[in-house]
Amino acid sequence: MNTIQIIYLVLIFITVFVVAMVIIGQFSTSPLGARLKVLKDDKPDENDDEPVWISRIVKLTGPIAKLSLPKEGWEHSQLRIRFMNAGLRSPSVPILFFAAKTILTLALPSLFLLYTVISGSVVKPNNLMMMLILLAAIGYFLPNAVLSHRIDSRKREIFESFPDALDLIIVCVESGLGLDAALARVGEEMHVRSPTLGEELHLINLELRAGSSRERALRNLALRTGVEEVDTLVAMLVQSDRFGTNISDSLRVHADSLRTKRRLLAEEAAAKIAVKLLFPLIFFIFPSMLLVLLGPAFINIHNILLPTLAGQ
Repeated sequence: MNTIQIIYLVLIFITVFVVAMVIIGQFSTSPLGARLKVLKDDKPDENDDEPVWISRIVKLTGPIAKLSLPKEGWEHSQLRIRFMNAGLRSPSVPILFFAAKTILTLALPSLFLLYTVISGSVVKPNNLMMMLILLAAIGYFLPNAVLSHRIDSRKREIFESFPDALDLIIVCVESGLGLDAALARVGEEMHVRSPTLGEELHLINLELRAGSSRERALRNLALRTGVEEVDTLVAMLVQSDRFGTNISDSLRVHADSLRTKRRLLAEEAAAKIAVKLLFPLIFFIFPSMLLVLLGPAFINIHNILLPTLAGQ
């Protein structure tokens, strides 16, 4: 073990010790603080909107997030809409997002440098610079990829559950309920089938109770979900409300079109299965089958036939 490896182990020990002490100090309950809280008659932390550990992480990563956080105007940018489309509405989400971008951008190249120093491998300066830039770019854009995956998954869930919600709305409207009462009722029922869509419909009900207009609440639904079909439905409901047309007929037509589109997408995914299975069959299953079936024959040929031919 050389000097560099010893220094590296000492640095790892110091880093782990400091991180452990910080975590213990931040997340452990202080008896003095608990008694002062009781004397002040403060509310317990369980009633907060966010868990305690999230608020502590936000407090720790706040200065780090300022390195990549935009100066101003990001609250009304496309990134804020993407947070809403992903279902991330907490005020601490932007701080955690930009802190992750900063930490990953600095951590991945640093780990690569430590690995090259410890292993003693010789890397050309140009290649080293290219790897550092590549790792920094991966660390910077990795949170964006995770956010995009979350948005796509959420949109997919809303799209697949939306025709069922429309059917329930049609039943409620034809039973004599108004559109606002039908949305509130369907929001309660859809929590079992799709919690995401049930939450969005519940937010519409809360906006209507707060005094917002129906058109504004529906357009906010389309903005929060980011699903094209929901935007089309909102435009149709707004036009039906303005011109006084029958809402149940419009909902039935839109539900039929959504159900047809969902079926076509399922058929398209099923048709792609044969092509997607082709590559695992060729590269993984067929070689193993050939090895099992033809391996003993090749061994016999090598041990018996080839020496016989060589003797002749």
